[in-house]
Amino acid sequence: MLITTLHGPVSTPVFMPVGTAAAVKSLSRQDLEQVGAQIILANNYHLYLRPGSHNIKRLGGIHKFMNWPHPILTDSGGFQIQSLHPKITNEGAEFKSHIDGSTHFLTPETATQSQLDIGSDIIMAFDHSIPKNASYEYAKEAMSRTHLWLLRCIKTWKQHTSTLKLLHSPALYGIIQGGEFPDLLRESAKFVVAQDLPGIAIGGAVIGSNPRQTSETIAAVRDLLPKNLPLYAMGVGTRPSDLINVFKAGANMCDCVAPTRLARAGLLYNSESKNERIDISKSQFKLDQNPVDSQCDCTTCRDYTRAYLHHLFKSRELTYYRLASIHNLRFTFKTVSIFTQTQAV
Repeated sequence: MLITTLHGPVSTPVFMPVGTAAAVKSLSRQDLEQVGAQIILANNYHLYLRPGSHNIKRLGGIHKFMNWPHPILTDSGGFQIQSLHPKITNEGAEFKSHIDGSTHFLTPETATQSQLDIGSDIIMAFDHSIPKNASYEYAKEAMSRTHLWLLRCIKTWKQHTSTLKLLHSPALYGIIQGGEFPDLLRESAKFVVAQDLPGIAIGGAVIGSNPRQTSETIAAVRDLLPKNLPLYAMGVGTRPSDLINVFKAGANMCDCVAPTRLARAGLLYNSESKNERIDISKSQFKLDQNPVDSQCDCTTCRDYTRAYLHHLFKSRELTYYRLASIHNLRFTFKTVSIFTQTQAV
């Protein structure tokens, strides 16, 4: 499937690196292009607070701001707000900033407008994310609220895009919620599909945290979803094999902070390890002159040894974070590429 945007096409299946504050930690635009990134994800919650979506708009939009000429997707902030113990009503969510403690109130309208101000190619509807192990009653209420909010997001989005004269206007994706309950997930899927949006996502804590459960969740609703629309599984990709499983289940898009976050913690993807990664901090790598992974074609594996990366990590050298992130992301994209090639045969 090919997704068209103002800033270029996106070929699926696709993995999106997470650039929380308009930056994928430790990596430049050139690094991201080299490892194979087609599209990156930025975090609306963080950018809304700092530097402010209105300021990004004044500076020419996020693409110009961060010098990334390729597609960008922003999440709405609903998932991040959940960790801040917000006061949620049908009107919106009140929360305190993790930066300075100031109080903010996000509504479907302001969350949507914020992403439009940022200049995203794909924006996500504001949703009431359902935490893991939530009760049926909680999940049902959050699902119903997510549906009410989606209608308000659509209204704001349509008012904005109707004033634009662009070949490809920003696309709004609705989000399926329902927790761990198949009947709620199917009810939500039917509602989101009925809104006739450019794309559909599945969210909530059950997505990404458990690969098997994620696949089962997607399978529970896949027959209800149009095959010509992209399906985005939010927060999937802790292990390279997670991507394969979720794509086989029917998803076209996914994102995860794990490749770069694990890299910074010393955990580097490796095709020969049962855990799919090695811990470069271990003393066994102190004199190891092999690359991180013998099958990887990234510049880190080509030019540096495990021994050197072990040294950099133990020394807390900043160079380590870039080299490690390059490897984990390139390994991730290579995994997706190999899967795509096998499916085409």
